Amino acid sequence: MSTETKNSEKIFYNEHDYNNSHYNEKLGDPGNYPFTRGVYPTMYTGRLWTMRQYSGFGDADETNERFRYLIEQGQTGLSVAFDLPTQLGYDSDDPMSLGEVGKVGVVIDSLYDMERLFSGIKLADVSTSMTINAPALVLLAMYAALGEKQGADISSLRGTIQNDILKEYMARGTYIFPPEHSLRLITDSFRAGKQYMPHWNIISISGYHIREAGSTAVQEVAFTLANGIAYVERALEAGLEVDDFAGNLSFFFGVHNDLIEEVAKFRAARRIWAKIMKERFGAQNAKSMMLRFHSQTCGSTLTSAQPMNNLIRVTIQALAAVLGGTQSLHTNSWDEALALPSIESVRLALRTQQIIGHESGVPKIADPLGGSYAVETITGRIEEEASKYIENIDRMGGVLAGLKNGYFKREIENSAYDYQKEIESEKRVVVGVNKFTSDEKAHVDLEKPDPMVEKRQVERLREHRKNRDEGRVKSTLAALEDAAGNPEGKLFEPVFEAVKSYATLGEICGVLRSVFGEWRDA
Repeated sequence: MSTETKNSEKIFYNEHDYNNSHYNEKLGDPGNYPFTRGVYPTMYTGRLWTMRQYSGFGDADETNERFRYLIEQGQTGLSVAFDLPTQLGYDSDDPMSLGEVGKVGVVIDSLYDMERLFSGIKLADVSTSMTINAPALVLLAMYAALGEKQGADISSLRGTIQNDILKEYMARGTYIFPPEHSLRLITDSFRAGKQYMPHWNIISISGYHIREAGSTAVQEVAFTLANGIAYVERALEAGLEVDDFAGNLSFFFGVHNDLIEEVAKFRAARRIWAKIMKERFGAQNAKSMMLRFHSQTCGSTLTSAQPMNNLIRVTIQALAAVLGGTQSLHTNSWDEALALPSIESVRLALRTQQIIGHESGVPKIADPLGGSYAVETITGRIEEEASKYIENIDRMGGVLAGLKNGYFKREIENSAYDYQKEIESEKRVVVGVNKFTSDEKAHVDLEKPDPMVEKRQVERLREHRKNRDEGRVKSTLAALEDAAGNPEGKLFEPVFEAVKSYATLGEICGVLRSVFGEWRDA
């Protein structure tokens, strides 16, 4: 009897597909090189993953209310979504911001907004993730400045800042500066993290947005790790020692519906990265070889047709992330294909994680699917195919060369096109969309953004500018301009001083724009 289906996927796997004669080399126990089976020996038996819910909308006061609600509901980490002007380094009263203030995340113009965002929340007591890239150094400085104002030792602050600009050029588009200058900002954040914030994950190298743009699971692993290689190389060129910063690198992956492939994807990514760090970069510290990652269920898999079906999709994806060994997790709300998530849907998304954590029994065993013929074979396949991609990227001269010749966009767009063709031909079934459809309309109460947010925020920003020490602001911005103009200049310290003077995000990024220029995609 054949063990293959008509599309060449195997029906079952056995010892001919996978044998464990190279157990220590390929797998190892959880917590041991090459970390295929997980980065910690006890995994979730000692402590569950961090349960985050990505939150941010309107102004700082509205998002603060949502944060405090989620903490009351048992969330164990905060995750901040910023609006588009903030992501692109514009103040709310900039003409470029018109119509976008507070729409896809919270608006942050200055330290004043950061103070309101975390009102009543002690930064020393929480772990915070911030999804910000081009102006990441500025938001990191704001967070540190707020911690200092609250009386915390900033060296004790815990969290993650995404700070991954390369995937913006590949897949997402919220970049400001040319790649070389963006990499300088990131390298300086590595230095500052080691010096001032050793418990902070100074970058979250993101495959999530690559996958959301249409990549395959293999491409997500390959392109993400290729970006990781580029960041490590740049840090080494700047004179940093690999074991001084590599332990503070973290990763971020999406989770799709193919549960077994997703579990294998995470295991393969850990194994590839461990080998890269040990063999390519000579890391000695085991922590430098660990791929620790946050995961998020994928918004692109959610459907506006029969939206309650998204509850099941999110549950499958969340379970895959846990079986795959994630360190933290965000579960999307079922109504996100329609609008901003409501309080009720956010609570249910959090409860999904809590039920998996406390009722499923899955966390009682580290790497519960380890040793499965199917899982181990598919892990090996993803490792092999992703490694070939990385070798090809190396041959073309690395990630920057691939960005300039359009390689990554072509690969991702071709995969997205193939995926859509599979849906349209019904080779790939999406329940409620191309099969098992219904004419019945879902009755959903949608969350509606406050239309007055932009007006209030602009008025607040202008009032804020009137009440600050303008001389101090100009002095700190001039110091930043001098540092940016010096190729050897340190950037975190002058940004930190500018933030504490209540210079705005737009003013700080405006100085950097004047020195670095802006990137235009060819």
